[in-house]
Amino acid sequence: MGSGTGKTAGRGHKGQKSRSGYSSMRGFEGGQMPLHRRLPKRGFTNAPFRKQHTAINVGDLARLPEVAEGAKVGAEQLAAAGVIRKLRKDGLRVLGKGTIDRPIHIVAQHFTKGAEAKIRAAGGTCEVAGL
Repeated sequence: MGSGTGKTAGRGHKGQKSRSGYSSMRGFEGGQMPLHRRLPKRGFTNAPFRKQHTAINVGDLARLPEVAEGAKVGAEQLAAAGVIRKLRKDGLRVLGKGTIDRPIHIVAQHFTKGAEAKIRAAGGTCEVAGL
């Protein structure tokens, strides 16, 4: 009894919480309707059908020293150079942020209109690859 947690071991007297093996479920509020059930559901989620691309900007392609003029660049070359860590399930998507000053041939699954315009203005080509 000298430890301060004798007899009931700090669990109080009787009740569910005093029993061995007790663990409450996450979000349990003592029988009151839990907050996640009291709040209204809002919006729309497209989770099972969403597209997951690996994105890269035109400016990032222009900064690559490994890419020579007219070189063919795809996801494999970008992964080897360490620009992208992994290719997601829907492939590579080229975005239009930044500028490019040399012609390069880029192979990706999707190009934004701005990215395609910048690449073509620099004399490069855009090839859409299927998965």
